[in-house]
Amino acid sequence: QVQLVESGGGLVQPGGSLRLSCAASGTIFSINVMGWYRQAPGKQRELVALLASGGNTNYADSVKGRFTISRDNAKNTVYLQMDSLKPEDTAVYYCMLRINKVYWGQGTQVTVSS
Repeated sequence: QVQLVESGGGLVQPGGSLRLSCAASGTIFSINVMGWYRQAPGKQRELVALLASGGNTNYADSVKGRFTISRDNAKNTVYLQMDSLKPEDTAVYYCMLRINKVYWGQGTQVTVSS
């Protein structure tokens, strides 16, 4: 059974930074994709950033140059460094792991407000 545990959300002022972490436990294959999605109130869940075990990345246009995804394969952990945060980044952020199927974390709230 795969479990994803997220941490690092919170309240931050515009222009500030946060770092999200997601630790995966269970049977994790070495070849996989980990990443982050987000869902704002009244909107569909959308891709934020993906990072494959081989190193390929994919970012949403709205976060390019501000967010950085990284991972520690030894710890099965993925990180999302979020800089220059904007109010429109406010959402619940979900960790995702794709191996033989897709697994989701429980979500962590990020609120950007003055």
